Amino acid sequence: MSPDSKKTFRLDGREIPFREGQTVFDAAMAAGVYIPHLCHNPDFEPHSSCRLCTVIVNGRPFASCTQPAVAGQDVRSDTPELNEMRRDLTDMLLVEGNHYCPACEKSGSCRLQATAYALGLQDSHFPQLFPHRDVDASHPDIILDRDRCILCGLCVRISRSVDKKNVFTMTGRGIATTIVVDSPSGLLADSKVSRDDEAVQHCPVGALMMKGEAFKVPIGQRPYDRAPINEDSVARFRAREAALHG
Repeated sequence: MSPDSKKTFRLDGREIPFREGQTVFDAAMAAGVYIPHLCHNPDFEPHSSCRLCTVIVNGRPFASCTQPAVAGQDVRSDTPELNEMRRDLTDMLLVEGNHYCPACEKSGSCRLQATAYALGLQDSHFPQLFPHRDVDASHPDIILDRDRCILCGLCVRISRSVDKKNVFTMTGRGIATTIVVDSPSGLLADSKVSRDDEAVQHCPVGALMMKGEAFKVPIGQRPYDRAPINEDSVARFRAREAALHG
C-alpha cells in the first residue's frame, strides 16, 4: 500500500481517497462523484473562472478545480445552497447570450445546455439580454459566434499554452467583455488559427464551430443525448485516470 492510498478527505460525508497533487475536483471525479463545471477541462490547466465547481471546504468557498486535496478536510458540494448558486450562474450565462438550443448545431454536445439539464434548470429567472455581437465567418473552416460565447477563456488558454499561437484573447469589462482575434484585421481569416487547433476543438459551447460539419452526428447520437453530463463526465474522467495512472 502506497502512502498516498491512506490519504482521504470527506466529501458530502463520503471518504474520498486522493494522490499527492490532486485537486478536490480531480479526486472527487476519480471517485465517481460529479462536480458541475464549465470552464475547466481536465486535459488542460484549471482557471477557476466560471465558479460553477465551487465547493465549501472547512466552511469556506473554493473553486474545486484549483483547490488542493488535503487529508482530513471536510468538503460540501451537493447542498441546496450550492446547487441553487450553480443554477443561477448557469441561468445568467444562458440569458447573457443567444443560446437557442433547438437551432444550434452544438445541441446534444453543448456543456452549457447539458449542465442546465443536470442542475434541473427548467426556465429562466433573469431578463434575456438578446445581445448583438459580431459573428466572424471569414475563415474557410471555422466560425466564431460571439453571441454563444460564455467567456470561459478556454480557447484563450489553449491557444496560448498548447497551440502556441495566441489567436484569442478577451477585451472589455463586465457585460461588454468579448472575445477578440489577434490578427491584422481582427478576423479569423487573417489569423494563425486552423481547423486542427486544440483551441477550436474544445469550445464547450457553440461559439467556435467547424464549417461543413452541421449535423454530421445526428441528433440523438450526440454525447449528452446518450448519457447526462454527470455520468458522461465521470466516465470520461475515470477512463482518463486509468489510461494515465493505471
